[in-house]
Amino acid sequence: MAEVVTQVTKPAEFIEAAGKTYLTDLQKGIGAYKGADLSKTLGPQFIAGLDPLQQQAIGQAGGLGAYEPYLQQASALRGPTAYQAYMSPYQRDVIDTTLEGYDIQAQKGLGAISQQAIQAGAFGGAREGVAQAEYQTTSDRNRAALQAQLLQQGFGQAQQLAQQDYARNVQLAQQAPALASSQIAGLSTLGGMSQSQRQSELSAQQQLAQQQMMQPLTAAQQYGAGVASLIAGYPASSTQQVSPSPSALQTGISAGATLAGLFRAFPG
Repeated sequence: MAEVVTQVTKPAEFIEAAGKTYLTDLQKGIGAYKGADLSKTLGPQFIAGLDPLQQQAIGQAGGLGAYEPYLQQASALRGPTAYQAYMSPYQRDVIDTTLEGYDIQAQKGLGAISQQAIQAGAFGGAREGVAQAEYQTTSDRNRAALQAQLLQQGFGQAQQLAQQDYARNVQLAQQAPALASSQIAGLSTLGGMSQSQRQSELSAQQQLAQQQMMQPLTAAQQYGAGVASLIAGYPASSTQQVSPSPSALQTGISAGATLAGLFRAFPG
């Protein structure tokens, strides 16, 4: 039977053993990764929710519409009868008292006319009657003018108060949402800072969970990199294998032939 010589190249025994260990660890690492529960590393538990201050800011968003009551009240103050609500409740008393004093003074004037008529010897005459009539007409005109002046004065004051209240309501309508917006912005900023800090903590926890899940596979990969560097540092050894292996008879014949050759090399 013809012999077949095979060239076999093998790494060092300790490197070959390390390679087998690497394959075993790699299979275990891949199996652990495939069977891992991804919900422990991914999911809403790693997303920071709204901070209480942010929730408070959302709850106060209704304050942005706080201008509406002031605008409604301001709109009611633009009508032709808006001044009536600002008329002094004592105005009628003031007018009546003033006119009563005027009437007293007017009666004194009539008495003076009668006195003058008596002194002139025309008491009860036509001239006295004409003088009294003219005086009364003038007095009534002045009384009406005084009453109108008092009414106009009261109206003007009421109108001015209504305009002031209108301006005040307009100003409040502008300030109310501005103040609410400022407060909401402050709460949102503080809440955002707290939420950002919480998110950083959750992200760190998520990274740790992912690293723990990947640890077997990562360790196997690092181990494999070390084995690869050993293979590069230690060259493989080559051996020859004869197939089939020589029998004892063949070995003896071969040895005898070798000895015979040696004997022939020497003379005699």
